[in-house]
Amino acid sequence: MRSGGGEGSYEMIGFILTGHGHFSTGLKSALDMIAGPQEAFEIVPFEEAEAGAYGDKLREAVSAMRAQTDGVLVFCDLMGGTPFNQSMMITAEQDNVSVVAGTNLPMLIDIVMARSESSTIDELVAEAVEVGKEGVCHMELAGGSDDEDDEDDEM
Repeated sequence: MRSGGGEGSYEMIGFILTGHGHFSTGLKSALDMIAGPQEAFEIVPFEEAEAGAYGDKLREAVSAMRAQTDGVLVFCDLMGGTPFNQSMMITAEQDNVSVVAGTNLPMLIDIVMARSESSTIDELVAEAVEVGKEGVCHMELAGGSDDEDDEDDEM
């Protein structure tokens, strides 16, 4: 998926995953287990001990990814937190960088499978938001038993 133009540039959108604590490392580990290692996909954890340097670290990661790709999609754990706020500030400084908050594993699995050389950042954002919502659900087993049935079965 590298372009023929040398310099190691990609003809795709790059991904950066960030969030509080071990959010990004844990989610990336699960993603790698299910979908395999991904090209143009980096993590930038927000650790409390490194809070002062986090903004610069994230900015450097986005800049480096942006230099190698057609755009960058930053995935954050939640809206309004430091990773989200820092990511939003970066979008004002660099072109073709977007942020999605509320990232979950179904969203990431779908997006890495959907990404192609022809994907645009707007298409990937729309897909991420839709799949992220669909990945949250409530399930119940049908035909659950009540306590009386359980007591009868034990006799």
